[in-house]
This record gives sequence, C-alpha cells and structure tokens, in this order.
Amino acid sequence: MIAIPYLTALTTYFSYGLLFVFGQVRDFFRKFIDWWSSSNLQGYAPICLGLEDFYIRRLYLRIQDCFNRPIASAPDAWFDVVERFSNDYNKTLKLTTKTSRCLNLGSYNYLGFAASDEYCTPRAIQTLKKYSPSTCSSRVDGGTTVLHNELEKRVASFVGKPAAIVFGMGYVTNSAILPVLMGKGRLIVSDSLNHNSIVNGARGSGASICVFQHNTPSHLEEVLREQIAEGQPRTRRPWKKIIVIVEGIYSMEGELCKLPEIIAICKKYKAYTYLDEAHSIGAVGKTGRGVCELLGVDTADVDIMMGTFTKSFGSCGGYIAGSEELIQYLKYTCPAHLYATSISPPAAEQIISAIKVILGEDGSNRGAQKLARIRENSNFFRSELQKMGFEVLGDNDSPVMPIMLYNPAKIPAFSRECLKQNVAVVTVAFPATPLLLARARICISASHTREDLLKALEVFGRVGDMVGIKYFPAEPKKLQEEERLLKLE
Repeated sequence: MIAIPYLTALTTYFSYGLLFVFGQVRDFFRKFIDWWSSSNLQGYAPICLGLEDFYIRRLYLRIQDCFNRPIASAPDAWFDVVERFSNDYNKTLKLTTKTSRCLNLGSYNYLGFAASDEYCTPRAIQTLKKYSPSTCSSRVDGGTTVLHNELEKRVASFVGKPAAIVFGMGYVTNSAILPVLMGKGRLIVSDSLNHNSIVNGARGSGASICVFQHNTPSHLEEVLREQIAEGQPRTRRPWKKIIVIVEGIYSMEGELCKLPEIIAICKKYKAYTYLDEAHSIGAVGKTGRGVCELLGVDTADVDIMMGTFTKSFGSCGGYIAGSEELIQYLKYTCPAHLYATSISPPAAEQIISAIKVILGEDGSNRGAQKLARIRENSNFFRSELQKMGFEVLGDNDSPVMPIMLYNPAKIPAFSRECLKQNVAVVTVAFPATPLLLARARICISASHTREDLLKALEVFGRVGDMVGIKYFPAEPKKLQEEERLLKLE
C-alpha cells in the first residue's frame, strides 16, 4: 500500500478542503440566482444532484482540459493531439483545426499494434472488404463468422486453456460474466483495488462480497478462513461457491499480482481463481502469455482467465478462457454473448494477426523483438524516473508506471506543462483513485525508441522540478549519466 508522507497528506487535505469550501459558498449564492430564474421543470426533482454533481461542477470542470483530449491520428509512439480552447472558464471546450505532434505516453499500445503494421493491417483491410465493419447480429443469430471461431481457438491455445469465448467489449467481459457465474449464496472475495468492471459485475451478481487488502495473500487467507467458518449470513449454511478475483497487472498501480501465493491459498480452501489479465496478456512473459508465464504458474491452476484485446493486440473486445464445460455454459447463459453484437470481423482479424506475429507465425521474429523491447523500455524508464526522485509505483517488467502527484493543484500543472513540451500524459484522480492519491499514469510501448524515452525523461525532469513532485532525493547527475551511458553501450 502507498505510504503518503504526512506533510503531503496535510497539504492535500487542505487543498481539497479549500476547494470544497469555495464550492459550497458558490452553491449558496447560486440558490438565490436560481430562485429568480424560471425553470421548465417545476415540480420535478433535480436529475443531477449530489456529491458527484458538486465534484464535477466545482472541481473537475476547472481542469477538464487535462482529460478527454481528442487525437487526430493512430495512437502510435507519436500522435496528433487536437488543440482546444474555452471562453467560459473550462465549462465547455471547443475544438480547433490545429494539432500538436506529441509523444504518446498514455495509450495502452503495449506492443505497437495500434498503428499501421506490415502484417496485421493489410489483413484487417482485406477482412473489412470481405465481411464489412459489423456483423449486425449477435453470436447466436447471424453474428458468428469463421473468424470468430478461429479467434476463440487461437486465444484458448495462446493462454493455455481448453476453450475460450470472445466478446466485443473488454469492460463487459467482467461486468456481464460475473452475474452469470455467481449469485445468491455465493461468495466473491475481491482485491481491494480491482477494476471497476469487476466491482460492478460483482455487485450485479447478487452474491456476497468480501474484500481483502490489495495484493496481500496473508489477509486473503484470513478472509477465506473467517468466511468459511461463519458461512452465509443469518442461516450459517456453507457457501455454495467461493471465487477469488485478482488482476495480473493492476492498472492504476502497475503492480504484478502475487499469483503463486494466491493460488496456493485458493487450493488450500477450495476456492476458484478468477484472473483478469487485461494489462498483462501479450505484454509480459517470454512469449507474451501474461503473468502465468512470467511468474511460472501453470494455467491449469487458474480456473477462469479473463483478458482484453485493447492493450497488446491493437484491437477491441475481451475473452474468457477456461474449461470446455465452463465456456459452453457461458455460451448458453451470458447476455453479452446472446444479445450483444459480436466483435467486428476486422477487429477479430487484427487480433488473430497480432497473435501470429507474437508467436512468430508470420515468418519473422518481430514478435520476440517487440516483447524484448517493451520489457527493456519499461525497466529503463522506471529506473530512470526513480533515480530522478519521482515516486513511481509498480514492479519491474510492468509497462504501467504511475507517478504520484497527490495535490489537486499538481494534476493540471503537470499535465498542461507536459503538453506544452509535446509530451501527452494521462493524469488520474478521484473517483478513479482515492482522494489523496492522484497520479500520472505512464504507459510504455514497444514502439517507443530510446530517444523517445530520453526526451520524456528530460521533459519530466524539468516539469517535476517546476511542479514539485520529486518526493525523493535524486541521484547525482554525474552518476546518472555514467549509468545511462553504460546502458546505451
């Protein structure tokens, strides 16, 4: 867990408190203005009212130019960011015809497949001409092509499971599957920092939910032991089913899951394991097969494997891989399979082609080169940031590296100053993170060159000094230069 410095926590609380007080004062005077103005909805309750609305109006709108930035090119190592302006203090943002060429440190383009690829792109275009952009049907009606069947077989083989099922949206893969697998009388034990799609899927299932401390196997064991001993609420009957849900790489922390220890505990207490590999499949492991390969875990020990195609494969959608019995059950019962339009044929072909490149089936070693490059880039960039004094979360080999900002004033300052120097970053704050733990989330790609990373480090160094987010003492510059030269050699 993140140990926020006392002084940093105090100043961050003070900053949010100040914003809250000024927002409440403005809302107080706003009531008098609204009282005089006529309304076409007299007698109706306000449709948008509450703390969320207050946060959006009084905090988010002040800095919304740092979010939702439109782009005008493929999300490659460099891309075109459309410039915007506002005449009403950021309440509305208007697009211009100007673009800025920026270094892309925000997209999930881990292996570089999101840009035009010599192998994948021609095949996706050919599929577009043959099948059209959409099947215009669900899988059980007319929405299953030979590409969908081939994709499911390839995904199952790639992740090391007997069977797989694919969906057109990654978020839905979690939020639609969990209500099918779980229900009343079942128990979901979830990591405290699991993705929102898991949280919503768990809530929608009707199952009982327990949370264990983030990536802490010892606390997971305590929770399982306690819940098995107590049983279901009121009746104290044994749980019908228990499932433990974790992520391979946590998207806001960049940490690798302690999978071997968690699987050992699940086996001990006869609980099923559900592994979300949205950010790890294709990005880590010698052959890109995710955290199981990286940490030496047999995929047979993971009961349900979930992943998305939006990160490492340059496409869209998600998958569930498991036993043939499980996948057949999901095909009969999952609403996302029965009622949603199937994944676009060109998107399916993009995934198939990307897997072929990763495995070397395209007749080249580009896949192995991409995997080696993303690992080198990630470890180099993380190491250099830490030497400069930034507080960087996550583990080695992870392409996700959050830089802690904490204070709300530093969120727009860091984002805007980086953009001025043609580096596009993603800043993340409440409600995506806890109130005090705002951060900039850097995503490294295999398409980044060493020159790109050095430019980003140079910009971060200047902006970090300007904004004041170097919370640790930096290494002497002379030592940094010597180590950097050694790495280049």
